[in-house]
Amino acid sequence: QVQLVESGGGLVQPGGSLRLSCTASTAMFRIYTMAWYRQTPGKQRELVASISAAGSTTYINSVKGRFTISRDNAKDTVYLQMNNLRREDTAVYYCNQWPASPRYWGQGTQVTVSS
Repeated sequence: QVQLVESGGGLVQPGGSLRLSCTASTAMFRIYTMAWYRQTPGKQRELVASISAAGSTTYINSVKGRFTISRDNAKDTVYLQMNNLRREDTAVYYCNQWPASPRYWGQGTQVTVSS
């Protein structure tokens, strides 16, 4: 069964850091652009950052300079390093291909930024 499993979320104070991980159950994702998305209650899921198979990255404006997406194909894992977290970063974070495939949404990992 093809799965993407997110981990690394938690409760952190404003200004703190977290590193999210997304591990694939198969090597098939190595050739795809992968991305992190996030969703808050009542809002649509939004793209946060993406990374191509070659390592090119994109970010939404609100996280530029604070978040870094990376991948380790040998481990079939994509990371999201989040620094200087803000309350508005609170959300459930998911990984998926870009464009996202409905088949691969996982449970996500909750990130809560609060003092």
